[in-house]
Amino acid sequence: MDIVGFLKSQFICHLLICYIFIASGLIINFIQLFTLILWPINKQLFRRINCRLAYCISSQMVMLLEWWSGTDCTLYTDPESYHKYGKENAIVILNHNFEIDFLCGWNFCERFGVLGSSKVLAKKELSYMPVIGWMWYFLEIVFCKRKWEEDRKTVMQKLLNLRDYPENFWFLIHCEGTRFTEQKHQISMQVAEAKGLPKLKYHLLPRTKGFAVTVQCLRNVVSAVYDSTLNFRNNENPTLLGVLNGKKYHADLYVRQVIHILIPFWLTEVRIPLEEVPEDEQECSNWLHKLYQEKDAFQEEYYQTGTYPAVPIVPPRRPWTLLNWLFWALLLLYPLFKLLINMINSGSSLTLASFAFVIVMASVGVRWMIGVTEINKGSTYGNNDNKQKQK
Repeated sequence: MDIVGFLKSQFICHLLICYIFIASGLIINFIQLFTLILWPINKQLFRRINCRLAYCISSQMVMLLEWWSGTDCTLYTDPESYHKYGKENAIVILNHNFEIDFLCGWNFCERFGVLGSSKVLAKKELSYMPVIGWMWYFLEIVFCKRKWEEDRKTVMQKLLNLRDYPENFWFLIHCEGTRFTEQKHQISMQVAEAKGLPKLKYHLLPRTKGFAVTVQCLRNVVSAVYDSTLNFRNNENPTLLGVLNGKKYHADLYVRQVIHILIPFWLTEVRIPLEEVPEDEQECSNWLHKLYQEKDAFQEEYYQTGTYPAVPIVPPRRPWTLLNWLFWALLLLYPLFKLLINMINSGSSLTLASFAFVIVMASVGVRWMIGVTEINKGSTYGNNDNKQKQK
């Protein structure tokens, strides 16, 4: 292992990275709080400012993937569609198989300049998480309790509020609702059998109601749907802890612009506006199930051949994520080291013990934040909810 690789694997480096992320994030959250006074005066200015502030937080995570880990990302897509990415509003459908698939989605957004304004459909519990959850609140992220009877009205209202959003945005949605595990897949396929739906090999059944409402509310605002399928080469199973340790991965992302339900996907790559995605909820549901059958076929092809049926493109890596992180590192590390030196010079046992306690608590906090992304500690949503449907 070279010296750089050795340093990347050291806990003290991880602690400093997390200190910069949390400290800068809380500062930005505090600034975001003051931007609320702009909402009744100039809502669009409030939104533009918060897109930039949110970028300062989320780009630090992307920096870890791009510059610290050095993970490569190859995009497989239609060259004629490539030039539209980042220049239009879009709904991006992502598979949910890996611990860092959200991070790869953000990386995709960053490469095309829509990271600060990207939206997601997230579980309500995340809104209480400092830094990212609070950042999302000011970005008008759509939160749900995963109880559709309670969520429908709230989700629709939040989505309708985005119709006059001043920045180009991508709405990232994991239609499976929860991350793939073998247990959840087994239960999901039991539901598929009970409902007479074709079984999927590599995905859970998509939850169609949220997608149908998203399409309905964002119609005439969103121009297209991007169906995205993510995999990693050499059967790698990347983790956020691996990224933090500087481990390099190679992601392959297949993106195709979704077309009319009546035209077979494999016959054309012609771009069709979102208006041609079925508006009726049942037809939209059938359309999404068909799409996931196609995704399953592409996943099968990838496992067999190691590639996707499209042109590989490597979008250029932009420097802004690294520059943003360096700015916050220079701003925040100097007072930290100055404080540490003063504490050591004081020679006070109580002061040093207090500092050690803070370090221990910080390490626990870091491990907790990483644990949120781990598959084995993921949501039981797919387990419990599908079991209830079978009763």
